[in-house]
Amino acid sequence: MACSHIFVRKRVKKRVEDEARSKGTGTVNMSHMNESQEQFSTKREQEVKGYGIETCFGAGDCPNRACHTEGLPEKMGTVLEGKNLRSFLQEKVKGPLKMHHEFRVSVSDCPNGCSRPQIADFGLLGAERPKVSKEPCSACGACEAICKEEAIVLQGDAVRIDESGCLACGQCIGVCPTGTLVSAEKGYRILLGGKLGRHPKLAEALSSIYTPAQVLETLDRCLDHYRHFSIGGERFGEILERVPYGDQL
Repeated sequence: MACSHIFVRKRVKKRVEDEARSKGTGTVNMSHMNESQEQFSTKREQEVKGYGIETCFGAGDCPNRACHTEGLPEKMGTVLEGKNLRSFLQEKVKGPLKMHHEFRVSVSDCPNGCSRPQIADFGLLGAERPKVSKEPCSACGACEAICKEEAIVLQGDAVRIDESGCLACGQCIGVCPTGTLVSAEKGYRILLGGKLGRHPKLAEALSSIYTPAQVLETLDRCLDHYRHFSIGGERFGEILERVPYGDQL
């Protein structure tokens, strides 16, 4: 249940603000909070949409952004909405629906993962993988200095990338003054099956970097996998432990 706290907080915050507005004030006080809490407690099941989407601060010009696609969360929401997950969960779950039953999606525009995609059912990490171009290196050392993973090594007037250590944050590309380091591919790493709760599990990454169109296609396939193999509305990670994600759907 812990993994849903951030989603619940956002919904409660909006409900409190709406309650204050309905009373004709722009200032929130304890009476608004108490009223909203009572409404949330009595109508908790109605708050369950079947899915939730969390995003990072990348759209606000975060300097760490490796990839940002305008409108991607909204397009993912359309895919999720089309699967009728609330009705699906009502059929699968014994007893009332709760927030932790929802399918969780999280989008982060860089490997820092501020929106915690590592513990979501379907998580995205923005990625930009560098490569060495034919442009001569000035040996300024900027790329080596900015790489927190020590995956960039200068050897005289040549630069080498340790692919095993690179997290595809793209920062070395941004500081290279000569164009020696350029983008090899840009998009998103996809993480599947993360969760907290009583038996926490970090999401596992698929092997490639995906374009926004591929992200939407993969989300659609994962949701079909989730719906097809769900037994009691369990989290996606638990389903993947029984039936790994693959090409069977």
